[in-house]
Amino acid sequence: MPLASARRTGLVDQVIDQLRDAIVAGEWAIGARIPTEPELADQLGVGRNTVREAVRALSHSGILEVRQGDGTYVRATSEVAGAIGRLCGVELREVLQVRRALEVEAARSAAVRRTGDDLDRLHALLDQRDADWEHGRLDDFARTDAEFHVEVVRCSHNTLLSELYRGLMETITASIASTAGQPEHAEVIRHRGLVDAIEAGDADRAATEASAFLDELLRR
Repeated sequence: MPLASARRTGLVDQVIDQLRDAIVAGEWAIGARIPTEPELADQLGVGRNTVREAVRALSHSGILEVRQGDGTYVRATSEVAGAIGRLCGVELREVLQVRRALEVEAARSAAVRRTGDDLDRLHALLDQRDADWEHGRLDDFARTDAEFHVEVVRCSHNTLLSELYRGLMETITASIASTAGQPEHAEVIRHRGLVDAIEAGDADRAATEASAFLDELLRR
C-alpha cells in the first residue's frame, strides 16, 4: 500500500499521521525495519528534515525505535502500546498479575457482548492452539495462545482494554512461552471452559475460568 503524498501544510504532523497509519495498517509489522530516511522522503514528497522530525517524534512516543547504524524499527502500533512496552522488563509473576487483572474483566465483558463471528474466531484459535500443543509445537503454541487471549479481550468490545492488552503482546507471548515447557502446564492450558462460558453468556463463570489458570501459575 503506497503512502500518499503529504500536503505542504503541517508537514511534520501529516507525515507522523501517515507513518502511524502505515504501521497500524500492517505495512510494516512490529519488529520490521522501515524504509530509510531518503526513501521515505521520496515516497512522501517531503524533505529529509521533515521525515527526520516525524521519525524522532514517533520514536519518543515509543512507536519507533532508532538504532544508530542499523536503521529504524517498528516497536509498537500506538502510543499506548509504546508506553506500556517501556515497562515490560518485569518478572513473570508481575506479568501474570497484570494479565489476570485485564483478562478476567475482559472475559466477563466478552460473555455479555460477544457476537456470533467472535465465537467463530475464538473456536478457530482454540482448535489451533490445542493442535499446536498436542504436536509439541511450543513456539507456535505460545503465539497462537497469545492470539487467543487477544481475541478474548477483543470480544469484550472495550477499545481501551483491547489497546492496553495489545500493548503487552510481546510480554504476554514471552510469559506463555516460559511456562508452556513445564510438564505440569498441560493441566492448566485447557480453555474450553472459558469459551463455553463466553458462548453461554455466563459472565461470572467466564471470569472464574479466566482467573483459574492464571491463579494456578501464580501459585507456583
